[in-house]
Amino acid sequence: MYKTDYPKGFKDGFLWGGATAANQVEGGWNLDGKGMTTAEVIRKSEKRTEMNLGSVTMKAIEEAMADTTTDHYPKRRGIDFYHNYKEDIKLFAEMGFKSYRMSMAWARIFPNGNETEPNEAGLAFYDRVFDELAKYDIEPVVTLSHYEMPLDLTIKQNGWASRDTITSFTRYTDVVLKRFRDKVRYWLTFNEINVSSFGFMETGAVDSELTEKEQLQIRYQAVHHQFIASALVVEQARKINPNFEVGCMLARMQTYPSTPNPADVRAAQENDNLNLFFTDVQVRGEYPEYMNRYFRENDVHISMEPGDEAILKMGTVSYLSFSYYMSMVTSAGKTGDTSLGNMINGEKNPYLETSDWGWQIDPVGLRITLNAMWDRYRVPLFIVENGIGALDKLGADGKVHDDYRIKYLEEHIIQMKEAVMDGVDLMGYTMWGCIDLISASTSEMSKRYGFIYVDQDDDGNGSLKRYKKDSFDWYKQVIEANGQNI
Repeated sequence: MYKTDYPKGFKDGFLWGGATAANQVEGGWNLDGKGMTTAEVIRKSEKRTEMNLGSVTMKAIEEAMADTTTDHYPKRRGIDFYHNYKEDIKLFAEMGFKSYRMSMAWARIFPNGNETEPNEAGLAFYDRVFDELAKYDIEPVVTLSHYEMPLDLTIKQNGWASRDTITSFTRYTDVVLKRFRDKVRYWLTFNEINVSSFGFMETGAVDSELTEKEQLQIRYQAVHHQFIASALVVEQARKINPNFEVGCMLARMQTYPSTPNPADVRAAQENDNLNLFFTDVQVRGEYPEYMNRYFRENDVHISMEPGDEAILKMGTVSYLSFSYYMSMVTSAGKTGDTSLGNMINGEKNPYLETSDWGWQIDPVGLRITLNAMWDRYRVPLFIVENGIGALDKLGADGKVHDDYRIKYLEEHIIQMKEAVMDGVDLMGYTMWGCIDLISASTSEMSKRYGFIYVDQDDDGNGSLKRYKKDSFDWYKQVIEANGQNI
């Protein structure tokens, strides 16, 4: 319907906040009955440009299990949110957070993943966290699986490569949805589900010693099992509490053709489809036609059980969340210089600046992404990760002067506001790594995103004392003004 008025900015009740993941902040990896997770056997990268995503072998897992220290596995220690959550949430409240996107460690609830009864100590920890958030009227946005699963499921059934993992996962989700039915409204099923394309970090399936063809088969089969699990969780949630909102989450890989050459435009379109395939299934409830050709040409055969298509159709999500950090360039010939990025390498865009980690900074690309996703799906959108990793330095004055972070976030929020004025239904923004944490891709501490500096180095040395950066007060003012001061 044609309208003469249009939104001037962010809606009332916009969910401003920040985001973290359990395996990057909690620590307490072996306390109160928690089991070991897949995140805790991925070694710290030796250099900044080396991302450890899928290169895990059973031998490496055995070595990690024999090592009871955190020296090579920083995600085991995180930033000790497990013992400091009250202080951290108080700081979030001081900034005025309306929401806090966090994840739950599946192995805190079901240490091996396949027990019949949950670990009460794990449930009690999240009760305390949710109660603390409620004290400050901060809405939790909870990711059910964020790059970690009980390691025992990898060892016994190769993670999501097995359909049996669906049963283990939905037993876990049934418990937490019921336990926290009155404390959590917003849920996400899988973090950046498309990262399953890279293997172990998302799928929990050991496939690094397989051929590329075999990897493609096992990864897309694992994705199918996650699709079914996600759809079943949506149905669980509707029955447990009709007020639940369950969304999906995508690592958005915005890409541009390198030239107007139709071959480059088509190559970029194909890359775009491979990224949006995941949300096509979770939002629309069916496999898109273009994937039939992709599977055929790559000899991928998805094993489906009778009723799977009906499950996907019934279990579509109510909103779409995504991460956005940078954009990429694609050409048919792939002849350009490469640039690092969020899980991928793409061609370098000569019009963009880059971060300390080589990620291309593209605020306008966020507006492009928001409009494209709104046009494609017509469901509310939620930016649940956006930020810049930088080599922050704590000064002698006990402060971090991070003007570069303020500039990055301000430019992206401006483009969010433009997208809202374009007509996009945007429900919230949780900046990634609102407190410094362990990097997902490299397991280093030096890559800092937060408004809050944590005194800890890459080797785990430091007091863990929290310090407010300049961006802390800046973001507080943004939230107070509902973004109208930008």
